[in-house]
Amino acid sequence: MSFREKFAEASQRNGSLLCIGLDPDAERIAGGDAAAFLTAIIETTSDLVCAYKPNLAFYEQRGEAGYKLLRTVLNAIPEHIPLLADAKRGDVGHTAQAYANAIYDEWGFDAVTVNPYLGGDSVEPFVARPDKGVFIVCRTSNPGARDLQDLTVDAPSGRAPLYEAVARLAKAWNTRDNVGLVAGATYPAELAHLREICPEMLFLVPGVGAQAGDLTSAVRAGLDADAGGILVNASRSVLYASQGTDFAEAARAEALAIRDAIERERGAVRAQSPT
Repeated sequence: MSFREKFAEASQRNGSLLCIGLDPDAERIAGGDAAAFLTAIIETTSDLVCAYKPNLAFYEQRGEAGYKLLRTVLNAIPEHIPLLADAKRGDVGHTAQAYANAIYDEWGFDAVTVNPYLGGDSVEPFVARPDKGVFIVCRTSNPGARDLQDLTVDAPSGRAPLYEAVARLAKAWNTRDNVGLVAGATYPAELAHLREICPEMLFLVPGVGAQAGDLTSAVRAGLDADAGGILVNASRSVLYASQGTDFAEAARAEALAIRDAIERERGAVRAQSPT
C-alpha cells in the first residue's frame, strides 16, 4: 500500500484530516516519562487521526536515548496509521540516498518532509520510492518564511515568488504521484494559490494551534476538489493541552475538537459545491 492509499484509508476510517505531531519537550511532559507520555497520547487519539508526525529533532537531541524513544513511539502507533517523519532532509544525491534509506528502511516511515534547496537530484532519492510520500518544504508557517520564500525569482512560468517556483518544481517531480507540499496554515492566501497550482497533490498544513493559524481559513484554502487532500498538523496544542495527570484525556479532547472543526469546514465546503 502506498502512502497516499494508507492516508486515504486512515482518513476514511477515522473521519479525519488531523495529523498529530509527536514532539516530546522534556520541560512540558507530565510525569517526565516521555515514552509513557507519548504512548498514552497515541492510545487516546489513534481513532481521531489520519497520520502521526514525529519531528526527528526532538528525538535526536536526546542522543541514544532519543533513538530508543523514537522506536518505542513508532511501535506504539497502530499499523494502519501512516508514519510521517518531519525530518526536512536535503543534501547531495548520495547523501540524500543515505537519508532516504534510514528514514524508509531503518525506521519504517511512510513519508518524509524534504528541503528542496539543493534541487532535483537531492529530492530524487526520496521520490524514487513510489510507495513512500514526500512533502516538499514550500511555504512554511514560521514568521521568517518571507525572508526567502517571498523573493521574486525567474521561473519557467515567468517572474514569481520562490515558494511558487518550488511548487511548480514539485509538481514536475511528481511523476510517481507521491509528492506533496508543506504549506503553512498561517499564510492562507498563499495556501490557496498553491492549491490552484497543484490541485491534486497532498498538502501537509502545519501552523494551527500553538502557531495560531486560522483553522477555517486554512482548511478552506487547502482542500482539494474532493474536499480532502490535506493533513492538518497540530502538535503542541494537543500534546500539552494539560500538564497534569489528565494530560491524555486533555489531549484527546483537543484532538477531537480540531478533528471535528476540520470536518465541519469540509461539510460546509461540500454543501457549497455544485452537484
